[in-house]
Amino acid sequence: MNFRHVISTDQTADLTADLTADLAAAQSSRLVAVVVTHRRLAQLQVTLRSLLSAPLDQLAAVLVVDNASDKATGAWLAAQTDPRLVVVRSDVNTGGAGGFAMGMKAAMERLAPDWIVLMDDDARPKPGALRAFHALDLDAYDGFAAAVTLPDGTVCDMNRPTFNPFWRKRVMARTLLGGGREAFHLGPHDFKTPGLRTVDGTSFAAFFVRASAVRKQGYPDPSLFLYGDDTLYTLGLTRAGHPIGFDPSVMFEHDNQTYSAADPRIHPLWKVYYYYRNLLIVYRMSAGVFFAPVFILYLLRWLSRVRHYKGQRGTYLRLFAMAMRDGLLRRTGISHDTVLNAALNRPGVRGDTDATTAAPKPSAPTR
Repeated sequence: MNFRHVISTDQTADLTADLTADLAAAQSSRLVAVVVTHRRLAQLQVTLRSLLSAPLDQLAAVLVVDNASDKATGAWLAAQTDPRLVVVRSDVNTGGAGGFAMGMKAAMERLAPDWIVLMDDDARPKPGALRAFHALDLDAYDGFAAAVTLPDGTVCDMNRPTFNPFWRKRVMARTLLGGGREAFHLGPHDFKTPGLRTVDGTSFAAFFVRASAVRKQGYPDPSLFLYGDDTLYTLGLTRAGHPIGFDPSVMFEHDNQTYSAADPRIHPLWKVYYYYRNLLIVYRMSAGVFFAPVFILYLLRWLSRVRHYKGQRGTYLRLFAMAMRDGLLRRTGISHDTVLNAALNRPGVRGDTDATTAAPKPSAPTR
């Protein structure tokens, strides 16, 4: 006896609607990773292994910005055969800010993403992180911050998502009542508390951004070179009405060597300039009319850190003074060579405005 399953018109309509919804969901979750690398091939290899182990439905493509790395990096990348890997090379080191701006632009133009996830070459998703991202209901969000830890599992301090206390009265109250920066950054408790919630800003160590928001708001400022570009960009998204979510189910690891709990100094020393200059620009944007008292308060704290730089205090103060001057003037055109000259005590033109940090045209992509 033959049996035939008969589907009613209503059932057909329901199935068609379900298939259409599933197709729309699949099409709206095309994720592209953008990784910026500069002379850290060993770290890049670990990160790409992590990313390319993800299935196609979780990660559609990986775009690497080879930010003026050495020949070994270029040769290794050229030898890779995964069709999802796209490489764009810059002949000039544009810093993280220039690299992310270049990478996001290339991804938008060539890879048709619905979401872009940004990371440095020493940051990578932990197993299951991308699957957890796709499982979230992010309809109300245009950005998403992952939970970033150090390799030992402790919270990575420099990558903690943040609230802007100048936009939130309760956060400001907690800050003024002795909470300090802990009052406006997520901490270990937040990393252990499940659930999707809203934050104001985050870092690019593990930041997901919806392509439609990028089309409206553009790209990070490449002239910042290093540090603060991520905070300014994500706070700018929030201020423009593009909410950013956080959920600790999406975990990334950052094998960061710039800071450590045992050593409060910034390594290498030239990064002092970018750190403080761009921090001033961030505080001006986030504090608004309260910028002047905030600046005076933090100036004294920052100056006190010179005690950690035994044997390098003169260089630290020189870089710090340059950072204060250029940060207050919102001057970001100084060349990277000038910063290096100041850090190494080499003769150079202080106040050089040669825009060598401007993003050059990328070379043709390779696979």
